Amino acid sequence: ALDTDDMMLPPNLRGYAPEVSGVAKTNARVTVKQQGRVIYETTVAAGPFQIRDLSNALSGKLDVEVAEQDGSVQTFQVDAASVPYLTRPGLVRYKVALGKPSEYDHRVKGPEFISSEFSWGISNGWSVYGGGLFAGKYNAVSAGIGRDLLMLGALSADITQSRASLPDGETKKGGSYRLSYSKRFDATNSQVTFAGYRFSERDFMTMSQYLNARYHNSAVTGNGKEMYTMTFSQSLSSLNTNVYLNFNHQTYWDRPASDNWNVSTSHYFDIGQVKNISLNLSAYRNRHENGRDDGMYVGLSVPWGESGSFGYSGQFSKGQNSHSADYSDRINERTNYRLSTGVTGDHRVTGNGYMNYRGDKAEVTATAGFSGERYSAAGLSVRGGFTATAEGAALHHSGVMGGTRMLVDTGGVADVPVRGGGAETTTNYFGKAVVSDVSNYYRSSVNVDLNRLGENAEATRSVVQGTMTEGAVGYRRFGIVSGQKAMAVLSLADGDVPPFGAVVQNHDHIQTGMVSEDGMVWLSGINPEETMQVSWGGDVQCEIRFPATIPDGNLLLPCVSASNPVPEKSEKSVKTEKISRWLTDADAENTRESKQ
Repeated sequence: ALDTDDMMLPPNLRGYAPEVSGVAKTNARVTVKQQGRVIYETTVAAGPFQIRDLSNALSGKLDVEVAEQDGSVQTFQVDAASVPYLTRPGLVRYKVALGKPSEYDHRVKGPEFISSEFSWGISNGWSVYGGGLFAGKYNAVSAGIGRDLLMLGALSADITQSRASLPDGETKKGGSYRLSYSKRFDATNSQVTFAGYRFSERDFMTMSQYLNARYHNSAVTGNGKEMYTMTFSQSLSSLNTNVYLNFNHQTYWDRPASDNWNVSTSHYFDIGQVKNISLNLSAYRNRHENGRDDGMYVGLSVPWGESGSFGYSGQFSKGQNSHSADYSDRINERTNYRLSTGVTGDHRVTGNGYMNYRGDKAEVTATAGFSGERYSAAGLSVRGGFTATAEGAALHHSGVMGGTRMLVDTGGVADVPVRGGGAETTTNYFGKAVVSDVSNYYRSSVNVDLNRLGENAEATRSVVQGTMTEGAVGYRRFGIVSGQKAMAVLSLADGDVPPFGAVVQNHDHIQTGMVSEDGMVWLSGINPEETMQVSWGGDVQCEIRFPATIPDGNLLLPCVSASNPVPEKSEKSVKTEKISRWLTDADAENTRESKQ
């Protein structure tokens, strides 16, 4: 595939990312799929949930599955489409793809196809767009126009026409017509993120329906007729209240309609010395051909201590009313937990526990729950990633699948804390770490946490930066030296000392010290029997070598050249003799202080 990438645009010009919301009756696993492919999966605690970090590249219908701990499963659909393809004047956005379709089990099956789409900003506020999908006996073309209405929002309209030749010789031709609208009302601080209407003729077929009819002898059923969808949010700052609404209504030509809506409101208030008490109300409906699931949720949360909170929640649905009390807290920036106990409408005692640990190598989620004698369950999930490159490899938490990452190197120094845009991680035994979820096409910084750096390590280069394309794995190296630190005096073969400003570097060419007056230098990264180079005048002039056992006091180190070794006996200059006496006096003073 070849296409333009919205991530290369400034954030305010990027597309809309869909949001998935719902209410979990117990600890639950939420899975978001598109055409059978899992694109997002997470574990949530009982109560309302919202998933807001889906990719803004998604479009079309998303299948959401909420697998409860008691074995029940909720399913519903979310439309991920947005007001499409409004493009800046003079710019063209495009996408071209070639391939073969794959089935739910990832087997490639079906005709070769080519798909393309484009959008052209023809003037300030007007855009035209179109596309096509051609796959042998199935073809579809689309065209549309978008208009930026300035203060009135953004509006678009498009039409898609399909033609399919079925195995029984029948040819189906039909159209699908869509109208979309988006608007943020600054005066009231409210936003219609997406509102749309689609009408499809009876004989209109999608590519998925055609493949099912051709290769699985499936009857063409479930043809959509009308679809209404809207996402609305309202913030009432003066009342400390937020309102959110998501609505989807789908009618069909050959089966009953389906509905999915969720409305929630949250209100924050204070009582005396207790601040930021929150009250949450949610109501939802999932109606499909096999039945209907309606419910309501009430939640109250009262802060406790620095990061904890006590709460009450009530869930009310057909024959499944329940009340529970819970306590949640954060152990540290990586770990949070929630404990709850309650009673159901048929007087069963329930209990649930949830703990999440977001480590630098993996994210671990543990859940447990019971409901009287009806069921008891426990779960454990571990999500992580492994990145291997020519420069090294490291485990890391998973982040976005195939997302941009940066491999950082500390030159073999382990346990160095580094931080990118998210949680902190540490280097492994080989001095490697991976920072995931790095922004695409933006200069990203990764830094060493100097406050947590070990005593025997020092950073000469604590910040690295990089700008990478989507899905790239970057490589950057910190300047880290590991070893003891000590004050030393360097002496040359003729008894003199290196000049002021001479630089000391280790074998990785990392600066470990700078010579001051009288040859004195504060050295870091000292290791037994290691050699360091001393440079001035732009060239390496001599080398120093540390003994097999590093003494605790100050050091007197000869600086010699391999071609001019130190003579066994040489007369010291007056300067070197003074330095030796100074070192002896300093060591004696340190000894007296330690004894006291």
